[in-house]
Amino acid sequence: MATITEAKIKQTMQRYSIIGSSPKLLTAVKRALIVAPIDISVLINGENGTGKEFFPKIIHDNSPRKHNKYIAVNCGAIPSGTITSELFGHEKGAFTNAESEHSGYFEVADKGTIFLDEVADLSLDAQARLLRVLESGEYMRVGSSKVRKTDVRVVAATNRDLMQMVKEGTFREDLFYRIAAIRIEVPPLRERGEDIKLLATKFSYDYAEQHKRPPLMFDESAYRELMAFRWSGNVRELQSLIREMSSFETGMVTGEVVKRYLNQKNHNASLPVVYDNAQHDYTQERELIFKLILQMQQEIKELKDAMEAGIHNVTNQGNKIHLSSNINDLNRQSTAITASREMADDIDEPQVWQEVPQNYDNSSQHRPSSQQRQSITNIKATAVDVEEDKVKTLQDTEREVIINAIERNKGRRKQTAQELGISERTLYRKIKEYGLEYRNNRK
Repeated sequence: MATITEAKIKQTMQRYSIIGSSPKLLTAVKRALIVAPIDISVLINGENGTGKEFFPKIIHDNSPRKHNKYIAVNCGAIPSGTITSELFGHEKGAFTNAESEHSGYFEVADKGTIFLDEVADLSLDAQARLLRVLESGEYMRVGSSKVRKTDVRVVAATNRDLMQMVKEGTFREDLFYRIAAIRIEVPPLRERGEDIKLLATKFSYDYAEQHKRPPLMFDESAYRELMAFRWSGNVRELQSLIREMSSFETGMVTGEVVKRYLNQKNHNASLPVVYDNAQHDYTQERELIFKLILQMQQEIKELKDAMEAGIHNVTNQGNKIHLSSNINDLNRQSTAITASREMADDIDEPQVWQEVPQNYDNSSQHRPSSQQRQSITNIKATAVDVEEDKVKTLQDTEREVIINAIERNKGRRKQTAQELGISERTLYRKIKEYGLEYRNNRK
């Protein structure tokens, strides 16, 4: 194994713009250079913003695979439903919108290196497939049963405690030991001491060069404030602070100025989202959304009922009119029949019309007058006619219509048939059926 000199470490750090001289940082770079020629998986641990992304590049560029592809994949930025397809590919028609076959990262990076950032965000299914690739180099595309081979080196990174995830059952234990064959710890900024001074100065000069303005200078009190801060966001947070101060400050920056910006940053970061002097929990928004959903459902139901009722009314409008008319006619006829019957019954009640008693006086004072008798006869005839109308059949109606047509046309069959809309042959058959020859020949 080649000895990694201090000059080699500094040269590597300069190449990848890694600023610092803390022992923990130098150790991390040295470990990356040592494992680079060894074809083995590496796990890089470190908080967000510490610069973990530089170490896979150091490993790849100093390995026998350096002339082949290097692919960086942020597992946390890819939806869990598509991560398997992105890593291992899929066949045409494997799922909705799979209009053509797709080569995954492991296929594209064959003979090269894949950097899996935020590897802790992989689903258990993707973890199982990744384990198989690491153990045998075999994988299958989504929607395919064909086993494919690839030769890829995996460098993974995470800011989470994978051992704790193994205990919780959210990360496979066998995969953890497979990807963590070699571990590199990238130190947080708060553990790098004097590196904070170097980084603050570098960021100030970078900003000044980019925006064509004089760089900020820091006195010792300013450096003390910067070094005393915890920097939960690490290098990225420090860079953000320097950019902000460079936009509003000029010349020499003191500790009071730095402290003011840090206090403002902490105050803004710790403020909860407040509405009406209370911490917002979105309860009112959820209730409002539920009410709107219920209201929309009710309106849709009412609209559907109205449409169905409208179609029914349009379809049956004519029938309803005729039915209403017929019902009214029937009601009038029923009323007339009932009234006629009652009148007839009242008139028939006296014994004189049913049986003549022995002692009946046949004198004129006991007999109804001729006018009374005529009225009674007319009423009874009316009642009989109404009763006949009530039971009139279809044949009776047809016979009456033919009789009236014959009389209107003075017995001429051709004109009668034309009026009725039937043939003369049919009319002749109906005349014989209803015995109307005498009416036809009467005139």
